[in-house]
Order: sequence, then C-alpha cells, then structure tokens
Amino acid sequence: MHTDLTVLITGESGTGKELVARALHDYGQRRKGPFIAINMAAIPRELIESELFGHEKGAFTGAAQRSVGRFEQADGGTLFLDEIGDMLMEAQTRLLRVLQEGEYMTVGGRVPIKTDVRIIAATNKSLENQIALGLFREDLYYRLNVVPLRMPPLRERLEDVPDLVRHFLKLAEKSGLPSKTLTQEAFDRLKRHTWPGNVRELENLVRRLSALYSQELISADIVDNELSTHSSPPPLDTPQSGTAKLNEWMEAYLTDYFGGFGDQLPPPGLYDRVLRDVEAPLITAALTATRGNQIKAAELLGLNRNTLRKKVREQKIRVVRSPA
Repeated sequence: MHTDLTVLITGESGTGKELVARALHDYGQRRKGPFIAINMAAIPRELIESELFGHEKGAFTGAAQRSVGRFEQADGGTLFLDEIGDMLMEAQTRLLRVLQEGEYMTVGGRVPIKTDVRIIAATNKSLENQIALGLFREDLYYRLNVVPLRMPPLRERLEDVPDLVRHFLKLAEKSGLPSKTLTQEAFDRLKRHTWPGNVRELENLVRRLSALYSQELISADIVDNELSTHSSPPPLDTPQSGTAKLNEWMEAYLTDYFGGFGDQLPPPGLYDRVLRDVEAPLITAALTATRGNQIKAAELLGLNRNTLRKKVREQKIRVVRSPA
C-alpha cells in the first residue's frame, strides 16, 4: 500500500478486484489524490486513446473543445485499468510507452505531459494465454505485473461465506430492508454451492433474501429454492467451463458487462464491438491450430482466403508460421 509499485490483480468476475484496488488507494500514500477507474472493455476502439490521454480541440471530427483524459484526471492519485486483457493492441503500445517514459501526449497534442499516477490493473483473463495468442504484449505484461495479486474464487474460500453473508445483511438493513438471520442449515447449504458468480452472486442472493421473504429467519429450503431458481453458468475462466456452451458464456459475460454500467447504457456500437471481440480470438485460434497457415485456417473457418487476410489486417492479428 505504501509504495507506488504497479499492481496487477487477477481473478474471476465478481471476486472483488476493484474493491482491492480501492483499498490499495484508500490506505496508501496517494489516498488524498483521486481514484479514477476505467473499464477497458467498455470503450469503443476509436475512443480509447482519447479516453486515456485526452484530446485537443480540433484533433478529430467532433472534437469541439479540449477534453481531459483519465491520466490527467488521476494526476497525483491512482488510475485503475479494469479488464486490461481486453485492451486493443494499439492502445497497449501507447500505455507501454507511458509506463516506460513517464509521460504522454494528448490526441492532437504536441507537448509531452508528465504523468504522476499509480497504475493498478485488473483482469479476469489469463494474460499468459493472451500473450501466446498474440493478443497482449509481453513487455506490457511484465511492466504491469510488478506486484501480482490473485483474488481467489469464492469456492476456494467457503469459510468466508458466513462472515460475508452477515456483512451483506447489515448493508441491506442499512438500506432500509428488513433484518434477517440465517439458520445453520442455511449456511451449510450456501457452503455447498460452487458460486460461479463469486462474491457478487452471494451479495445479490442476500439482497433477494432480505427483500423478497417475510420470514425473519431464513431456512435452508429458502436458500436452496433461490439458488436453484437463479443458478447461472460458470464464468469463462473456471476449470469446469469447458462443458458450457458458447451462448451461455456470452450471456453471462453480457449480463456482467451491462451490470457494470448500473442504470446507464453502454456506449453505442455494441453489436460491432461484440462481433469483433469474438472474431479476433476465433481467427487467432484457427491460425494457432494450423500453425499460421492462412490457407488452412481459411478452410477451417469456412472463409475466403482473401477475406481472412483482410480480417487479419483489420484486427492486427499476429501471424506466426511454425514448422509442422
């Protein structure tokens, strides 16, 4: 906490990565400065550099005035880069340069600006796998992974469930919901659940129990009914997720994505962004399986060879040929 070392927090969705990032800031030497969080997966491709570094008036069509970027907003404090594994390659290059040189330029700017921020990044993806697929820069990974922190999934810390439940019950009561307690059998039932949504899923369950049931004492049967009714598919990065269907993964991902905006809607262009995010790893996987042979990869994907080459260029996918 009392250093400016860059931290990389890894863990499944719902494990509390942003909570840890805020704790590092709130109890650290930069606590009097701002804490600025940005979800890298939620920014349209064409706006990433402007969001991070700001832009000058007239830098591009529609830039009617100067805009301050997140680096400038976080000056003297902490910049939290959530879902860093979804950052586009060109933005990764800019970020790496900032970390190396300690300065950046706004879009359309000509004068370097010194940066004074602590970087905390988080991801629910394996960046090592992203590197192997050519989707993440290895040099940026080592710049970010100075202090690695892994958030364990809730199924690995089931002994914490009772304390977390009591905490969330108190929060629910403070927000005006009725006071509740759980039987020991109810706690035992919670400990048998695998919690694919982790602590976030547990918090949502507790709020439902507080709001929807008139009983002051919550039984195991009530808990079992709620868990059975609102069961969700496992997240993408859990070991058992190999048996899940792609549409289930996408539904879980999009539910979490929309939830990150609260009562607001994501930026326009969601359809194209989702297709692009699915298309890149699919093409990369095909190229990896065919050892970089684009003719075989095109055949595997059912695409015209020229179409595949165009998509490789557009997505800036690295093609590595290796011997059979």
